[in-house]
Amino acid sequence: MDHVIATRDLRKSFRSRKGAVEAVRGVDIQVERGEIFGFLGPNGAGKTTTLRMLTTLLPIDSGQATVAGYDVANHPKRVRERIGYVSQLGGADDLATGMENLILQGRLYGGALETVRRRAVELVVLLDLADFADRKVITYSGGQRRRLDVALGMIHQPDVLFLDEPTTGLDPQNRANLWDHIRALRSLGTTVFLTTHYLEEADVLCDRLMIMDHGTIVAEGKPRDLKRRVAGDSVIVGLKDEQMADTAVLLLGQQPYVREIATDAGVLRLYVEDGGAVLPELLRLLDRESLPIKSISLSEPTLDDVFLHQTGRSLRDGTADTGTEVTA
Repeated sequence: MDHVIATRDLRKSFRSRKGAVEAVRGVDIQVERGEIFGFLGPNGAGKTTTLRMLTTLLPIDSGQATVAGYDVANHPKRVRERIGYVSQLGGADDLATGMENLILQGRLYGGALETVRRRAVELVVLLDLADFADRKVITYSGGQRRRLDVALGMIHQPDVLFLDEPTTGLDPQNRANLWDHIRALRSLGTTVFLTTHYLEEADVLCDRLMIMDHGTIVAEGKPRDLKRRVAGDSVIVGLKDEQMADTAVLLLGQQPYVREIATDAGVLRLYVEDGGAVLPELLRLLDRESLPIKSISLSEPTLDDVFLHQTGRSLRDGTADTGTEVTA
């Protein structure tokens, strides 16, 4: 297998007033050449810390990592030559035009002027920058700026493009537009490694993904395969009286059609074999036992169900606090 990124027992700790905090706890990663690989998890899970180690921006405490064929700790310069990195904040000069930014970035990587110009034109076309490439970046919208950020990360034709929360702050239309452009990069053979906390983004964009929580990997695989591991359909029940949640869990847990049940802040989540057939029986049972509901929904398993299945809480509400990292 051609692994363009590989880590073994990768670890990173930070000091805080409460002592050492383990942000990354023995992470093993294998990313194949030419795939879109996602790191999904709540804020503070350790995603950005992992990415910064892989891109040589943070020293590795222990473990091993290779990127584009080079050991990250021993050959950081070689790694930097072969990767592109787009941070959450971006790096374009607001007072220069998009084209000027691209040419400067390419020249900083040692490219000959004419070669860099040709590459910049290619990226302007690929990422739909033509209408505003000659305007100053300060005039760009959020979506335009992020597409330019991606182009800056690609100007030197890297083996791997690292994207840290690439669509944060974008509206749904611009987010979907950027997804299309990221897929276009993959179709050209670029390996894309991205961090995200958006469930839909990881589901529709990534060929494979890892779900991270509290510095460890809790699930790994193709999005479809991960969702298949969760048994049956998902039924979410909101009770009018949240204090009755424990009683409802005890009652529903005894029913033969309920495979698994969990509760989070008074909301019940059940996994059942056939949600459509079970729903009427479920409503009758709750009514008979005087457990009135305020909401109920039925859906196929999602990546949030995978996270809940592994950790006992919802990824949508997860804000794991490591005490040191707030941008992961």
